[in-house]
Amino acid sequence: MLDALTIAVGVAALGLAAWCGFAAYRDQPTKDWHFIGMAVVSLLALAQLVVGIVQTARGERPEQGMTIFFAYLIGAFLAVPAAGFLSLSERTRWGSVTVAAGAVVLAVLEVRLYDIWGN
Repeated sequence: MLDALTIAVGVAALGLAAWCGFAAYRDQPTKDWHFIGMAVVSLLALAQLVVGIVQTARGERPEQGMTIFFAYLIGAFLAVPAAGFLSLSERTRWGSVTVAAGAVVLAVLEVRLYDIWGN
């Protein structure tokens, strides 16, 4: 996997978590700007998904197995969109907390993906 992309996704996810966590602290729900931030993080995760598929199609293999690698890769791609969808149903500060938690989950998944790939 591309280390720079993994770091970029993780840092962007932590930035989104801090931003939405601050909104929750201020007792604010997710707003349009938060959804734009979620879209940016999701696009980075989509790019990582594509890179992972291309690299495995070229013959490169993760150290800990293909099944677990793709499970984590797909989970990383879906973490923030799922949290964003849930935040739409909860238009209070807890919607912002949900997105912040989803972004932290994504950052943890990035660390695990790095480990699975074998770097």
